[in-house]
Amino acid sequence: MNLDGKPLVMVVDDDPSHRSFLESFLAQRGYQSVAACDAADAIQRFQQERPAAVILDLVMPGDMDGLGALAAFKKIDRDVPVVVLSGLGRTTTVVQAMKLGASDFVNKPFDDTDLETPLANAVRQHQLAREVATLRDELQSHPRYQMLGHSERMAEVQDMIERVADTDVTVLIRGESGTGKELVARALCASSFRRDKPFVKVNCAALPTELLESELFGFERGAFTGAMQHKPGKFEFANHGTMFLDEIGDMSLQLQAKLLQVLQDGEFSRLGGKHDIRVDVRVVAATNKDLEQAVAANQFREDLFFRLNVVSISLPPLRERREEVPILTDYFLKKYSVQYNKPCVDLSADTLRLLTEYDWPGNVRELENLIKRTVVLGAEGPIRKEIARGIAMAAQKQSSLVSAAAGASRQAAAAGAPSPNPRSSPPFAVVGGSSGTKAHRTPTEIASDAAEAGNFSLKDISRTAAREAERELIFKMLQRTRWNRKETAEVLGISYKALLYKIKENGLDKAS
Repeated sequence: MNLDGKPLVMVVDDDPSHRSFLESFLAQRGYQSVAACDAADAIQRFQQERPAAVILDLVMPGDMDGLGALAAFKKIDRDVPVVVLSGLGRTTTVVQAMKLGASDFVNKPFDDTDLETPLANAVRQHQLAREVATLRDELQSHPRYQMLGHSERMAEVQDMIERVADTDVTVLIRGESGTGKELVARALCASSFRRDKPFVKVNCAALPTELLESELFGFERGAFTGAMQHKPGKFEFANHGTMFLDEIGDMSLQLQAKLLQVLQDGEFSRLGGKHDIRVDVRVVAATNKDLEQAVAANQFREDLFFRLNVVSISLPPLRERREEVPILTDYFLKKYSVQYNKPCVDLSADTLRLLTEYDWPGNVRELENLIKRTVVLGAEGPIRKEIARGIAMAAQKQSSLVSAAAGASRQAAAAGAPSPNPRSSPPFAVVGGSSGTKAHRTPTEIASDAAEAGNFSLKDISRTAAREAERELIFKMLQRTRWNRKETAEVLGISYKALLYKIKENGLDKAS
């Protein structure tokens, strides 16, 4: 690429008139060009200029022909696209050129269109390869475990990782699903003196107890039907390294006792084994459950909890560290552009704002999957639709909570509350302020207002909750699209006329 932004294309041809034609052809189509008359000159110029593409005539006088020049170009830069030209039309020559890495082949004589498309594809291929290489270098200079974020909450997490990584204490990582608990575990391993030793992950929720026990501790031949030979367990594979027990809260009480022995003594026996096996393993566990509550309910061993909870690291959900969203978005855009060999999508400011405002119930994993789809499809449209769908689902969940609260109110009525008056006006009509927006109430507040007014009709409360949720969703989407009604209707999946009607029905026309 030249300083003026125009792609630089090298022309290698021994015919002066044909070189002149090709230079004129390139100039007319917005390319810069550099010309060479033979293979030796071309190789020297190629080394100096590093063009975005090469147009190469295979037939040239001298000690080296076009095929030799092609091989030399690929040694210098294996990614450079080369469009080869030849008037010989020999199949063997074409095959040789393609084996050496030519990106396309054009027979002489040719029309402008015969060369135009192969050249445009070649330049596009080169630009994409360079972009992907740059992104790969950036990712390698910022390892994935460093992408935990830079908010105050995550700075505390990283500080804790640095403080305990060099020790051998057991660490319990807590957080909602998708917050990056495995990332923290790998960061602990990467910063410890066990960094060059095995990191073994086992998901305790993925297997039933019997299979999980054999997976963790292995088995001897004949331990059960089908055990034809002995098999080492994950703890043996993790010896001198790190064992990551994900979803530890789902482990059965029976298996918890055996795990406790490993943590206390560093010893265990395989299924069907007669001798104990000693291992040196650092254990890192993770859970999205409240283990204190599980202990109180006799679903988790208290002694195991104390052994695991030597150091606890709590990961905040993404909605509590929204400032991380742009950083994570940029990282995932680069990561999947490299992985799928796709151009890096530039997201608009409005889309980034939507991403930052969204509550992300699936946390970082949800964001990662959404960005992955965006890179694959090459457009940001899916982001807007996915977020709108997420907001609608949240509104539906809110409506369900209202129905549950209404059920509780109905039970209270049956216990001696006043009889409902079906003709009375509901005490929870939409309230408008000076700006035209409503005073939003939670499901509990709606049910409470209904109970105080003596209205225990489940249908009335559910209908009102649905109206509240619908109005809230429309209002939020209008704000996020900056009151672009056409875009809002498209995102919500309704017609433009239907949206205008709902805006008027809910009094939102006064809020704009």
